[in-house]
Amino acid sequence: MIAEQLRRLAGQSAVYGLGGIVSRVVAIFLLPLYTAYLDPNDLGRVSILLALNAVLVTILRGGVQSAFFRFYFDATNDASRRRIVRTAFWFTMTSATVGLLAGWLLAEPVASALSLEGDEWLVRAQFVGLWAQMNYEQLTALFRVEQRPRAFVAASLTNVAITIGATIVLVVGLDQGALGVIAGGFTGTLVVYAALLAYRREQLGFEFDRPLFEAMERFGLPLVPSALALIAMNFSDRFFITHLASLDENGRYELGARIAGVMVLLLTAFRNAWPAFAYSIADDRVARRTYGFVLTYLVALNAWIATGLGLLAPWLVQILAPRNSDFWEGQRVVAPLALGATLFAAYVVVSIGVGRARRTGFNWVVTGTAALANLGLNAALVPRYGMEGAAAAAAVSLAILFLGMAWWAQRVYPVPYQWRRVATAFGAAVGLVVLGKWLDVSLAVAIALSAAYPFVLLLLGFSLPQERERLLRALPTRRRSSTAPPPTR
Repeated sequence: MIAEQLRRLAGQSAVYGLGGIVSRVVAIFLLPLYTAYLDPNDLGRVSILLALNAVLVTILRGGVQSAFFRFYFDATNDASRRRIVRTAFWFTMTSATVGLLAGWLLAEPVASALSLEGDEWLVRAQFVGLWAQMNYEQLTALFRVEQRPRAFVAASLTNVAITIGATIVLVVGLDQGALGVIAGGFTGTLVVYAALLAYRREQLGFEFDRPLFEAMERFGLPLVPSALALIAMNFSDRFFITHLASLDENGRYELGARIAGVMVLLLTAFRNAWPAFAYSIADDRVARRTYGFVLTYLVALNAWIATGLGLLAPWLVQILAPRNSDFWEGQRVVAPLALGATLFAAYVVVSIGVGRARRTGFNWVVTGTAALANLGLNAALVPRYGMEGAAAAAAVSLAILFLGMAWWAQRVYPVPYQWRRVATAFGAAVGLVVLGKWLDVSLAVAIALSAAYPFVLLLLGFSLPQERERLLRALPTRRRSSTAPPPTR
């Protein structure tokens, strides 16, 4: 039963991940373009606006998208589900439009507050992207609750393809710099959103159920401070580096963060599949056992990827910024950010128990504590250590986030997580990265250490007996004389 559930989750994540993999590969592919046609200052301005966008999207959603998943699976008939879809759609449309209008009118003071004086049109472009993102993600969420990952991926790949073309035309052909990056990023989203509106037109009749909306808000609104705290942890470092160091330092940090963002390949796929999968398991006993194995395997896989990224970072930055060595120092932040992303993946798993128990009211305390630790560490470390201090602040605060949420989730929805195996998987990754950095290894040795991760886990007793048996059965077998029957005379 557990193996079947894990195969189902892996299958859905793999399909969802196709779109995420392509988009992240494209993002990495575009980095040489950015570093050739933009300077660190330009990339720093883009990162500041993306951070602002993440904050505003979270506020404007009001927790409705999180509630959408929970309420959709609680609905018992098609009429109820259609009412949930329409209520969420019209709230999102209205909220996004209010945000767009406010951003358009207040572009000048927003630019001034972000130390982007003279970049009012860059700010306005980002607010168009905000409108497109909110509405696009609400419509593609329908594919996720319908558990139609292939349709979701088709929309994602189309979005990516259009985005690539638009970005190249704007940045290379028209030399629009940072504005080209922002505008190219939302062009594909707008085009695909228009197509999805036509496709969903029969489902999206005007209907807004106020009591339903209020119930969704009671579930989702307590998650907003929690989501804002997560954003503060993920993006406040850009603001601290910009104001306490420089925009150039922020640009170098952004390159390192985008390399560590390869972790998002797996995590995006998993997060797209996880809520619908986790809530669809009706039997609590099966759900708890499944969640326990999911945490173990997800941490192990993420930790292996983080090991490779951390050890290979010095060579990755040279590949992605071959014509601009000003960016190469960004390699110093890749390892702590990638390992921090592993802790965030673990947080995503354990937090599902809180949603399942509908005990979301305390989430903001956990995430708020981690966010305050992040802000305090950034303020203390960035002035002295620059981007490396910001990376350390991110890793420590993500550890606090995971441990705090694990404690709270276990109180409201106990799950038999395999804590020794989780600690082994993460500790092995940290040990290999520290060893490689301490010895200042060559490229060949860095590759060897990365490849050694699963063997280190075996030596540390990570695998269960049944897992080793399945692995042995999967390996090619040959007849051995010691096991063959004795010959007869």
